[in-house]
Amino acid sequence: MYASDRWHNSGGDRTWLAPEVDFFLPNFPDTSTYVQPRQFDAGQYIVTVADDEVQIDTEFLLHSYRANADLALSLSKTVSLVADPLARMRDNRLMKLEFAGYKLRTSLRAIRPIPTGVWVGVWNLLQMPGGGELLAPTFFRSPPTIFFGDIPAGHLRTEDRLVRFRMEAPGEQKICISALATVGRLGYIHTDGDGYTLIVRSFWVNPNGAYRDVWHTRLDDDGYAVQACNINTASLGCFAEMEYHTPAIGDGGGEDRVDDTSIVWAYRGNLTAIREAAHCLLGVSL
Repeated sequence: MYASDRWHNSGGDRTWLAPEVDFFLPNFPDTSTYVQPRQFDAGQYIVTVADDEVQIDTEFLLHSYRANADLALSLSKTVSLVADPLARMRDNRLMKLEFAGYKLRTSLRAIRPIPTGVWVGVWNLLQMPGGGELLAPTFFRSPPTIFFGDIPAGHLRTEDRLVRFRMEAPGEQKICISALATVGRLGYIHTDGDGYTLIVRSFWVNPNGAYRDVWHTRLDDDGYAVQACNINTASLGCFAEMEYHTPAIGDGGGEDRVDDTSIVWAYRGNLTAIREAAHCLLGVSL
């Protein structure tokens, strides 16, 4: 499947690179053509398997269409299992939940210096079944920026320390939350009718970091560490994306490497137990 020139949406946990306008729009500033860079998605990786982890590595050339510059980069991803952090709670409701979890270590390195004015950062995303609700805790009331799409009334709610995004509307919509506001955890609750699933991702945020992803209509508006994208179209299907960014490297003599660690915890069970897990891991009451 991946040997062809056509991009295949396999879903799951994937690593893209930002800014999106630099690497996904080959005719920029014309934005009518959108191409996922095959160099890293799906890419060709060297796989190393140890007793308790799997590591994949690749090196590639990536072209910045906005800056008309080539970047020589290496990308490494290492996956290992983690234990259930709620196991020590000894709560009868939580003990009924099914659990799966893993840690992802991602390293992006510039093989040769990145030109002045060019940035590149890690953009990790989880692709999940559509129709659920994103829960994004914040340190203060912080209405998200809408990058694109029309979000129906009531589907996006801003509370004092929480952003809630119901991800089911037709079309394509994307929101962003600043690095200053986000606490570094995201949650997603979904039901298939037989039970409920909660997915939580924990990641590190640097409020002083160079978060360089921007939308093509607002090139000076950066600083976003968290994004969420809802897709519900005939051509692409129906899914939701929980996304976070790392500070970028580059700009001629700046940092040449970024190392990131995130953890994903996933639970399945009845609504009462899922709500309690969300309260413990996200600090929210549903």
